[in-house]
Amino acid sequence: MDKRKRLMNVQEALALLNRLSEAESDGGEVSGLSDVSWVCSASDGSSDSDPEPPRNVRPSHPDPPLADGPTVPAHAEVCATEPSPAQEIGKDGSVDGHGALRRRRETADTEHPHGEIRDCTIAEARRDIATWDVSIMELKAFIALLYVRGAYCGKNIEMESFWSEQWGNAFFNATLSRNRFREIMRYLRFDKKETRRCRLTTDKFTHVRKVWDHASRPATQRLGENVVLRLVEPFVGKGRNITTDTFFTSLPLAKALLAKNTSLVGTIKRNKRELPPSVQGRSELFSTKVLKSDKMVLSVYQCKPRRNVTILSTQHQHVAISTERKKKPETVEYYNHSKVGVDVLDQMARQYSVKGGTRRWPVAVFYNVLDLAAINAWVLYRSCMSQENIPRRDFMLQLAHELRAEWMASKAPPLADLPFSGAGAEERRRMTCMVKAHCMQNKTFCKCVKCGDAVCGKCTAKVLSVCNNCV
Repeated sequence: MDKRKRLMNVQEALALLNRLSEAESDGGEVSGLSDVSWVCSASDGSSDSDPEPPRNVRPSHPDPPLADGPTVPAHAEVCATEPSPAQEIGKDGSVDGHGALRRRRETADTEHPHGEIRDCTIAEARRDIATWDVSIMELKAFIALLYVRGAYCGKNIEMESFWSEQWGNAFFNATLSRNRFREIMRYLRFDKKETRRCRLTTDKFTHVRKVWDHASRPATQRLGENVVLRLVEPFVGKGRNITTDTFFTSLPLAKALLAKNTSLVGTIKRNKRELPPSVQGRSELFSTKVLKSDKMVLSVYQCKPRRNVTILSTQHQHVAISTERKKKPETVEYYNHSKVGVDVLDQMARQYSVKGGTRRWPVAVFYNVLDLAAINAWVLYRSCMSQENIPRRDFMLQLAHELRAEWMASKAPPLADLPFSGAGAEERRRMTCMVKAHCMQNKTFCKCVKCGDAVCGKCTAKVLSVCNNCV
């Protein structure tokens, strides 16, 4: 058997992240699941119960409604509002839905992510090289190179070819040497290895937890729930609907949005602890099973012989079934019409992605963070700066140029000789560099104009005429 390690791409890393996100791997108690029990309706799309009066929420069409959109097929309504003798219980083991208690994770450090990545990278490198160092400026320049690779669609191109004399890109050679880029990539870390073993007992996502959770969330709140609630904060309380995919959809999120007069429609993973086991079973092709818990409706649609789609909705209180051949439930059609934002984001991230082959899943997660950060920055830039016509590729190149600007300034030749306090000839004696940021006790005639410490050329921000400690 071939035991060699296989490269993990971003999609595989995110799939691993999704599996971990079920319990969020944070040791926290699963909140918001009390009194969760599911009432099962007939799976053939018929019901003898009277429909429940509709809630005061926007009608069940995509928000905003599509003008001159496709004609919605005729539906035969099925209501899942009245209790039936068949009552199912969530997989967390009790009717009231209380899950097993889990240990809470420690509150995330509030340090800036740049500083956290720098400190962890230096700590890893100094296990091999005692004097190895990297500055925030150089780390930003490193990220700039990743963005340039993404702008040139270089995810399938060997990274080292960008330094080729014949085929390479001058931006790379001017920013960092190939060997220096290799070093930073080799030692790039997002946590301290010395304490990782202890943290892994309660958090399998601990390799990137501090960077991922910067401006931390409550220990009992899932990551997807936290992200959605922060993003939609300006839009709640107006009867709107939020459409989410499997990473974000959960019962606690649905309840939290309902409390803010906002509905939710989204695909949900079948192995969620709060869902009944029957959602994982197979049914007749194109059949729909509808379950209800309070104001939440769960539709399980058997779209393929070996695959079903599970939709959680607080927008629909009774689900209509299409009379067409595939008999799609109304919740599935609504999701297909309103999910465009999620799909477009995924498509944009794939188009100009910074990702590359890696054996380390934390690096794959880091690539994905950079991709989404660049897209968000582009959207905000076009909105705030009235630059609606700037292509995303041009924006990424401009972003890369600005990320490396400070680093390039520090490498530039000095504008003038550094001043020396008390420049009398009798004082011009060589001194040992007191900064030692990039040297091994070099000798120098110069002092920093701010702190007065002796500083050599390697440890000087030359354009500013100060030492690196005073920048």
